[in-house]
Amino acid sequence: MTTSTIALITGANKGIGLATARQLGARGWTVLVGARDAARGREAERALRDGGADARFVPLDVTDEESVAAAAKLVEQEYGHLDVLVNNAGIIRADGSALPSETTLATLREVYETNVFGVVAVTNALLPLLRRAPAARIVNVSSEVGSIAVMTDPQGALFELTSVPYPSSKAALNMVTAMYAKELRDTPIKVNAANPGYCATDLNHHSGFRTAEQGAEVSVHLATLPADGPSGLLWGFQMDAGGGYGVLPW
Repeated sequence: MTTSTIALITGANKGIGLATARQLGARGWTVLVGARDAARGREAERALRDGGADARFVPLDVTDEESVAAAAKLVEQEYGHLDVLVNNAGIIRADGSALPSETTLATLREVYETNVFGVVAVTNALLPLLRRAPAARIVNVSSEVGSIAVMTDPQGALFELTSVPYPSSKAALNMVTAMYAKELRDTPIKVNAANPGYCATDLNHHSGFRTAEQGAEVSVHLATLPADGPSGLLWGFQMDAGGGYGVLPW
């Protein structure tokens, strides 16, 4: 068993997840690189180690309950506890021109499997290990498109975006975050949703105006909150507020 600060990041083989692992690794933490693709996971592990981080690839497909259980067992056997869980894995899918009326249930189910159900599965599997840490942090990587207030503001930058699968999955994730925060409110564990902003990653074909490193700053901030830090918030990049970081409306 180890007394190091241990962080598990899902979907950590690229993009914001990899950048988050790099930034936490630079703090001297042990970063567990959760990835469903073994080759990419090991490649990320090597890249992080080459950069000086204590990194380890952990096979983890958040949509596969057996994979989730195996990852939790590995963490327990090797480390005995978990200080930080960053539920970073996420996908975007849409049908046709992405309008609600063109959405298929197959696409909706696929997005929810990763963005919502996967988060619940991973969190529940690892919560016993998070409870063993002195003051664990859970970070759910969400999006401003999951904020109903932001998406329905006629003056907002995102008002024209009209789609069901990804935005609704992030709205659901925001509620998931709020409910875990309520359950754990009398413990040292803090649970928050992160809004990295529109970052250039494979998720959006690198069309974002923020970098993956900038997006990772949000997750790292929430992963390293002090004892008097908040819980149960959507926090991060504020596009409609002219940039900068802060609390976003649900």
